[in-house]
Amino acid sequence: MRAVDIIIKKRDNQELTPEEIEFFIGGITSGEIPDYQAAAWAMAVLLNGMNDRETTDLTMAMAHSGEVLDLTGVVPIAVDKHSTGGVGDKTTLVVEPSVAACGLAVGKMSGRGLGFSGGTLDKIEAIPGYRTNLTREEFLHQLKTIGLVLTGQSIDLAPADGKLYALRDVTGTVNSIPLIASSVMSKKIAAGAQAILLDVKVGNGAFMETLADARQLAKLMVAIGRRVGRRVVALLSDMNQPLGCAVGNALETKEAIDTLHGGGPADFREHCLIVASHMLVLGGKASSLEVARQMAQTALDGGSAWTKFRTLVAAQGGDVHYIDNPDLLPSAPLIETVKAPRSGYLSGIHAREVGETAVELGAGRARKGDVIDLAVGIIIHQKVGNQIHQGDPLFTIHASSAQKFEEASTRLLAAHFWSDIACQPLPLIYEVIG
Repeated sequence: MRAVDIIIKKRDNQELTPEEIEFFIGGITSGEIPDYQAAAWAMAVLLNGMNDRETTDLTMAMAHSGEVLDLTGVVPIAVDKHSTGGVGDKTTLVVEPSVAACGLAVGKMSGRGLGFSGGTLDKIEAIPGYRTNLTREEFLHQLKTIGLVLTGQSIDLAPADGKLYALRDVTGTVNSIPLIASSVMSKKIAAGAQAILLDVKVGNGAFMETLADARQLAKLMVAIGRRVGRRVVALLSDMNQPLGCAVGNALETKEAIDTLHGGGPADFREHCLIVASHMLVLGGKASSLEVARQMAQTALDGGSAWTKFRTLVAAQGGDVHYIDNPDLLPSAPLIETVKAPRSGYLSGIHAREVGETAVELGAGRARKGDVIDLAVGIIIHQKVGNQIHQGDPLFTIHASSAQKFEEASTRLLAAHFWSDIACQPLPLIYEVIG
């Protein structure tokens, strides 16, 4: 079997066998297949696609390119969630402890932000001392003892995906739906969860900008999960405006803490309750979404979700004084609110522009390895559909300098769109698949 023959076969839009896929992924992992051949193959997949069977075989080959965790002897059932990335999406920080407080174990390995999409690890690391590099043994022990883990991918999971993604990032092949689906699902399967909730973002602040593309990706990931015996549900959720109000690492952690105390922005709280409800049903803790929602709401309002979050932070070395007193978290030297320049209805907020503005402030990375400023960011005070009067607070910028503030202010004003007639608010969820 030769790599070039497999590349030619996919170039000519033919179906690859399981053996050919396993051979090619094994060669990428070992380094026997050079980058230029892997890149050529990825381009062929982008242009000609893969069917569900091929994509499932690709997913499993990548999952088994490294260690695969077996959680069956650790907890009765573990549930995981994955978001395809967005602006202001700090959902994991609220949903994980809420679900765990209801007695369902959650073991999650998260990533860092790159570009306009923020990363959960950067947000939680605003808490001094919090460790995101747990070993395999620490991961399993913590999952068994407190039923909750939030760490980085320090275990050797799906190394083929890491190599392939690095190539896709520089060869224009990131947007291949089979490659996205196999990338996400290979890591989730390798991490051992038996039930998976997928939060697939849709809109100008998401990688999937159209509902059709998001639906195709979600259906494919659900199909992969079912083929390999996992319970999977996908939500198609809106990302045409930031989720919640806060965009920026410490700011988002503060907003999550506020939500865990029963507060938080209405849209963010509702999104967390929907996600948590589906996870509880997937994990067999609730017989219906209605029962699950009541459980999750009780966990939030009654304080058990907050207690579980505090336990998580302490277990992973974080200083709980900083979450007990969120004002101790990193704070920017310049904080200034920009007011609405006119009256009217807010017809749109370009989420990607907001995310990229946060990156320019220093809250994100333009390239892997960039150092981020945990303190800076943006608070968006209004939502699409709101009626606003001139002089009402529009957004607050947390900046490191006056120049950064001025640049961000100009860009954010241009990212808000106005109408003289009433506008409908945006939906939170478009569709549930699975």
